[in-house]
Amino acid sequence: MEYTQLGRAGVKVSRIVLGTMNFGPETEESDAHRIMDRALELGVNFFDTANVYGRDRKGWTEGIIGRWFAARPEARDQVVLATKVYGAMSDAVNDRGLSAYSIRAQVEASLKRLQTDRIDLYQFHHVDRSVRWEEIWEAIEVLVAQGKVVYSGSSNFAGWMIAQANEQAAKRGSFGLVSEQSIYSLVNRHIELEVIPAAQHYGLGVIPWSPLAGGLLGGVLAKAAQTGRRASAQMAARIEEHRPALEAYEALAADKGIAPAVLGLAWVLRQPGVTGPIIGPRTVEQLEDAVAALDVELTDEDLKTLDERFPGPGGAAPEAYAW
Repeated sequence: MEYTQLGRAGVKVSRIVLGTMNFGPETEESDAHRIMDRALELGVNFFDTANVYGRDRKGWTEGIIGRWFAARPEARDQVVLATKVYGAMSDAVNDRGLSAYSIRAQVEASLKRLQTDRIDLYQFHHVDRSVRWEEIWEAIEVLVAQGKVVYSGSSNFAGWMIAQANEQAAKRGSFGLVSEQSIYSLVNRHIELEVIPAAQHYGLGVIPWSPLAGGLLGGVLAKAAQTGRRASAQMAARIEEHRPALEAYEALAADKGIAPAVLGLAWVLRQPGVTGPIIGPRTVEQLEDAVAALDVELTDEDLKTLDERFPGPGGAAPEAYAW
């Protein structure tokens, strides 16, 4: 396993991040526990979840993780545990968002479900334009002082929002955000314009979610050829939109003797500013395949080929679109 610092924070995290969104709705609890066991064996120490995970049963996923910790008390200090706040947890008007009222209530609920005394990385799941940063940071400062939160991060923020958040934190003498969790893959490279440059400037680690573009980079062409199954209408449309690029992508993976999904993760791992991609395994085997991406060496020619097939925005703003 490879480790790196989480942005400018001193804590060391694995370069593969265990995403848990499938725990509960897609993966039985016993299987989820086996995945977490195997993750620790492989050296994966960075676990990511959210209070809303569980689909129709909000909090279900945190509960599964909490019961895993309860059964393995020694595991808690081996894990850098990240969860999130923002999404609606019920129909109650204040049971959502980033108000101090909501943050303080939701952190207590997450701690209870996770059966832990602290959240190592508490992430704002989305921007809340109705709440001022003075209020948000005041709530976080209290939680840090109480020992209930160690670090704060953002998710789905624009570059200017990262700047706004950390400038306000600096005025208060607070540490500010240490990470940004964004959608990022060969297919979706928008964050190269401003989010990654802002994250690098302010010392945030970038944690890509959906690094395989919702399965598009997981070998869809080869799987269709092998099984004869038809993709959903939405996926079929995406495949046709990107077919020439996908053909070249899967051919490159075959030439290198690796699974397409491993190639997609290996590319993300090579990008500047990336801490590590979030993977969402449904099985232990999928977890092990993802970890294998750390051993893949991409040549300059490989990277050039992928850039040609999946062109990004042209670099950082404003040079990407202006002089």
